[in-house]
Amino acid sequence: MNGASTSGSSIRAAFSYCVQQVRSYDYHHYLCLLQLPPTIRKAAFALRAFNVETARAMDVASDPKIGLMRLLWWQEAIDRIFSNKIIEHPTAQALSSVISTHKISKYWLKRSIEARIKDASREDDDVPETTNELEQYAEDTVSTILYMTLQAGGIQSTEASHAASHIGKASGLLLLLRSLPYHASRGYSYIPAEVAANHGLLVKQGGRSEIQVEPGEALSNAVFEMSSIANMHLQKARELAGKLPAEAFPVLLPGVPAQVLLDSLRRRQFDVFDPRLARGVLGISPLWFQLKLK
Repeated sequence: MNGASTSGSSIRAAFSYCVQQVRSYDYHHYLCLLQLPPTIRKAAFALRAFNVETARAMDVASDPKIGLMRLLWWQEAIDRIFSNKIIEHPTAQALSSVISTHKISKYWLKRSIEARIKDASREDDDVPETTNELEQYAEDTVSTILYMTLQAGGIQSTEASHAASHIGKASGLLLLLRSLPYHASRGYSYIPAEVAANHGLLVKQGGRSEIQVEPGEALSNAVFEMSSIANMHLQKARELAGKLPAEAFPVLLPGVPAQVLLDSLRRRQFDVFDPRLARGVLGISPLWFQLKLK
C-alpha cells in the first residue's frame, strides 16, 4: 500500500510539473489546454511539456553540443518508456503514464524528436532551402502534438487530422517568424533560402551564402511571404470546420493563437523586431486572448 501510494504521489507531482512547465514557457497553449475536457487534459499537458523540453533543449544549453545531448537523451528516453523502464524525470514519468493510459503512438513522438535532432545538428549556414522544408519541420514538431492529443481523446477523424496538420504548420511557421530576432542573435536563420533570395536577404560572404536578418522592408516582405503560407493553412483548417466532430474543436484551439499571432504581425507591418509583439499574449492583452479562446 505504501509503495503504491508513493507511486501515485510521484505521478501527481510529475503532472503538476508538466502544467508548470507549459504555463511558464508556452503560456498561450497553457490557456488553450485549460479549455480541454478533464479526460484528456493531463495527457495534453504531458505532451506539451515534452514539446517544451525538446524545443528549449538548445536554448538552455551553454554549448550546442550539450543541447544536442539533451535531445539524444530524450530520443533514448522514448525507447525506454515504451520498454516499460522507469525514468527519473517528471516529464518522462508523466509521459509514461499517458502512453500507458491512452496508447499514444510511438511513431509521432519519435518523429518529433528526430526533427529536433536534425535541426540541432545543422551547421549555422545550413538554412532550409524551401518553404516546403520549413512546413515539414513545423508539422513534425507541432502538428504531431495535436495528432497525439486527438489520439489521447480517442478522436478518430480524417478531417480532424487534416485540420491538425494545417494548424500545426501555421502555428510552427508563425512562431519561427516571431522568434527570428532571437535565433538571429544565436547565429541561426529560419528564413528559407528561396524566400531570402526573393527579397535580397541572401548575400555572399567569404565564399558562402548568408541570410541577413535585420530590421527593414526586405525582411518584412520576407516575413509577409511566409505569413501568407501560414494564413493559407489556417484557411484550409477553417474549411474543414463543418466536417469535424464536436470533441475535436477543443483540441484544435491552438488555431486561435496562430491567428492572433498572424493578426499581430499584420498590425506591425510584419516587422518581427517590433517590441509590441512581445507584449501580453502574442501581442494582445491576456484578457482579450482569453475572450478569443472562449
